[in-house]
Amino acid sequence: MRRVVVTGIGAVTPLGIGKETYWEGLANGRSGVRRITRFDPSELTAQIAGEVPDFDPLEFMDRKDARRMDRFTQFAVAATALALADAGLDKQVPLGDRTGVLIGSGVGGIETLEEQALTLVTKGVGRISPFFVPMMIADMAAGQVSIQFGARGHNACTVTACCSGTHSVGDAFRIIQRGEADMMISGGAEAPLSQLAMGGFCSAKTLSTRNHEPEKACRPFDAGRDGFVMGEGSGILILEELEHAQRRGARIYGELVGYGATGDAYHITTPAPEGDGAARAMLAALQDAGLRPEAVDYINAHGT
Repeated sequence: MRRVVVTGIGAVTPLGIGKETYWEGLANGRSGVRRITRFDPSELTAQIAGEVPDFDPLEFMDRKDARRMDRFTQFAVAATALALADAGLDKQVPLGDRTGVLIGSGVGGIETLEEQALTLVTKGVGRISPFFVPMMIADMAAGQVSIQFGARGHNACTVTACCSGTHSVGDAFRIIQRGEADMMISGGAEAPLSQLAMGGFCSAKTLSTRNHEPEKACRPFDAGRDGFVMGEGSGILILEELEHAQRRGARIYGELVGYGATGDAYHITTPAPEGDGAARAMLAALQDAGLRPEAVDYINAHGT
């Protein structure tokens, strides 16, 4: 199997734009959760979320392209531009046939869907935008990244709710391992902070209602937890085959050595209570990497 390394990181987050700002916020314990400003949330039980502050898509694309992209796609294009620059790749040079894109999204352009549904109801079917469908579909982040940067290899989107970005990185890892690409742009993008999406999760009673102290709302392993917090943004990694990265003198952050994925076959939202699926996924990743559990010194847990 070919070896796969990480050579670029791009981040558009509620803590700010760029990996340096993101890391500074994490290292100093800053929270990106605050009261929603993109619409009036006063009718919702949960009125807080992780909004990306001060995002200007025109810093990363021209006005015409920006108008034809949902916010989640804008995030993906911006994070990709940052990741490519971080990897030392000239954004003016097309990436070519051996570079693919795999960017996951759980709900895609739900803000566009909401806007166009309201247009249908208030103005009629004839006023629906011709760009409605290509702005809404979840794979348009990968599609637009391909167009913007000339990546003509494998192009796809993984839609697996909260796992979409992680699955995309794992699948991109496999594509390079198999020799189907030398480089993959991979990660996730989401912009679900609309009244429709927030209303749905509020109805399901899954969101934290700690509106009076949003900086303390996201606490999945705390005895006082009361739900998860919605957020938006994009995280993109540049994955490369090791020798390809070495030939161009790329900085290497680390190596991907194993991947495992499982399903609980249990419930539409609740994980299996004994953690069997998570344990099997971790064991599969360790076996794939040829590592023992003692070799692991950090676990990044996702806790809704």
